[in-house]
Amino acid sequence: MNKLEKALGSQFVKHKESVRTRSFTMGGHTFKVKVPLTKEFEEMQVRMEMIDDEIIDIYYQDLIKDLEESESCHITEDDVLVDGNSMKAAATNKRILEQRITELFRLLVPEEADFDMANITYPMIDELFPLPIQLQVIKNISETVSPGYEEAKGK
Repeated sequence: MNKLEKALGSQFVKHKESVRTRSFTMGGHTFKVKVPLTKEFEEMQVRMEMIDDEIIDIYYQDLIKDLEESESCHITEDDVLVDGNSMKAAATNKRILEQRITELFRLLVPEEADFDMANITYPMIDELFPLPIQLQVIKNISETVSPGYEEAKGK
């Protein structure tokens, strides 16, 4: 317990986790979100940047499996470009998005007390929510954790 925590008193210490919890409602369900400490947020950032090259290669191979050289598709020595867009970059961006979605979903507070959100994976999320809903949930989580961030970012 640090000095500030002690100064705020035993009731604060007792309820400090609920102080860090906010909520939003979507589709009639109330989601609770734990606002991360700076250290926790920095750890999330590191995990979001961890890119598994094997998964990216699987995605890349899936993207290019049926492509053939054409006017809009150019096959190079180390990539395939479709309308000038790199399929390697597309595979990488897909994985980065999945990492970001997973990390933000881990901020949700489970209703089941003994469930550890650190154990969730992107396939679990993808099985439950279609991509447009995933994107809306992470937008709501971001706005709940940092209200006003979107407005500040746009200025």
